[in-house]
Amino acid sequence: MQTESREFLSDWARDNVAKGKAEGWADSIFAVLSARGLDVPDDVRTAIGECSDLERLDTWVRAAVTAHSARDLLNI
Repeated sequence: MQTESREFLSDWARDNVAKGKAEGWADSIFAVLSARGLDVPDDVRTAIGECSDLERLDTWVRAAVTAHSARDLLNI
């Protein structure tokens, strides 16, 4: 059985998939910080939650594992 790779047919669909991925990365960052007992100030929560750059979010989730504070993530 052969599988096909299909592109989404609309910009709307592509945008919504990207938005969902960004929200998932942000949720992962918050989960890691919470598990580590680190406080997330409102301005940091907003910056992470509003970020749509998937590469930056990936960097932040990896850095959240060892960051000294949530605010440190924004300086990476």
